[in-house]
Amino acid sequence: MVFNSLIFVAFFIIVTLLFFILPHKYRWGLLLAASCYFYMYFLPIYILILGFTIVVDYFAGIYIAKSQGRRRKMFLVFSLIANIGVLAFFKYYNFLNFNITELLGGFGYQNPIPHLDILLPVGLSFHTFQAMSYTIEVYRGHQKPERHFGIYALYVMFYPQLVAGPIERPQNILHQFHEEKHFDYDRVVKGLRIMLWGFIKKLIVADRVAIYVDAVYNNAHYHSGITMIMATCFFGFQIYCDFSGYSDIAIGAAKVMGYDLMTNFRRPMMISKSFQELWQRWHISLTTWFRDYLYFSLGGSKKGVVMSLLNLVIVFGVSGLWHGANYTFIIWGLLNGIFIAGERLLNPFLRKIHKLLGFTANFFRAIGVYFFVTISATFFRATSVENAMYMIKAMFTLKPGGFYKGEPPTAFGYSIFAVAFLIVVEHIQEFYPNVKIINNNNVAIRYTAYVFLITMLLMIGVFSGGQFIYFQF
Repeated sequence: MVFNSLIFVAFFIIVTLLFFILPHKYRWGLLLAASCYFYMYFLPIYILILGFTIVVDYFAGIYIAKSQGRRRKMFLVFSLIANIGVLAFFKYYNFLNFNITELLGGFGYQNPIPHLDILLPVGLSFHTFQAMSYTIEVYRGHQKPERHFGIYALYVMFYPQLVAGPIERPQNILHQFHEEKHFDYDRVVKGLRIMLWGFIKKLIVADRVAIYVDAVYNNAHYHSGITMIMATCFFGFQIYCDFSGYSDIAIGAAKVMGYDLMTNFRRPMMISKSFQELWQRWHISLTTWFRDYLYFSLGGSKKGVVMSLLNLVIVFGVSGLWHGANYTFIIWGLLNGIFIAGERLLNPFLRKIHKLLGFTANFFRAIGVYFFVTISATFFRATSVENAMYMIKAMFTLKPGGFYKGEPPTAFGYSIFAVAFLIVVEHIQEFYPNVKIINNNNVAIRYTAYVFLITMLLMIGVFSGGQFIYFQF
């Protein structure tokens, strides 16, 4: 079930109403049943995969907590192998098998391992990482094992963030499922506002610019370098609004019922003045996951500058692989790791440039960060390394050709309007937080803003029910 569909709207209303009607002791059962239905709406049989990992991690958490020494570590390793094994099989089996075939073929041998037609379960990477957080935190002594099997299952399957996050830590969300939630009008309104902004990001910005981006990327050889630059710039905003829009809807839906999910995005586009700042604002639940469980495990910055920078590149490379079983994603991750590592090395020089440029420095730094990150996103969007390299070459050589305006002809105009609207609103939110519009105390201003946003949503929003990009991860 996708958020941008009428069936989700009906689902959300029914589940929320039942949630507040039922006594507290039955609510976990309602939410678990609703979450199972939500997930099974995609492909019912894959609920068994979730069920397997939930059972393994539930008992692993209990045995980790009551064991000592090597036995304790053994239960953690068993849990991690089960989770990573499921993820590796469904997401990376054919990728690894293809590379084995290519390697053996180079020596004149045939690969005996068959190719399998495997359909990747929706959101597998997200709920796998969330499940792994639980057993790791229990092992580290930061979280007591959850004895209520239904509550633990709900921790993994909570429908708002089941498919594409935020990737929650058990310390933040598990205790909330035990707390009794009461109807709070102000909280409900706040949650609905967050959801509305998420729908605007998805339907007006992401899906609207996707029409232009898809037309160019799917027929790159027919378009000019200028057109490819525009499409790539639009794609940066497409993926941001697609993913952060999902996060906003998830956070808002949870808040309506009284649950607080972590912030996953903090307006990274055209505001971040460094690569480090951008990754502190972008997909926060994943970047902090890799920081806490991989970067620090590799030694972080404790082993000197060289190892610190190498660890950064490794972590970003693994992050790229997490996004997809394709070399395009790995290169995208490595490029961003190189960007942030290079930035750390060049910081003394960058500070001098900052002083030289004065008050305009932040503007140029934000543009520079956006430029490099957007160019790297060509690998994220392209179907192959060859296609990505072709597009990058075409952009830098300004390959001749006409300027594509989109089909229908209004596609380019709508894209410009959607991106400009987003930039203006997010800059107001970031730099002028006291300027309140949809949450203004003045009823006339507040409801005028509601009417404007909903009218714009209905007029230029794309309601074709397009899937969220991160569902494939």
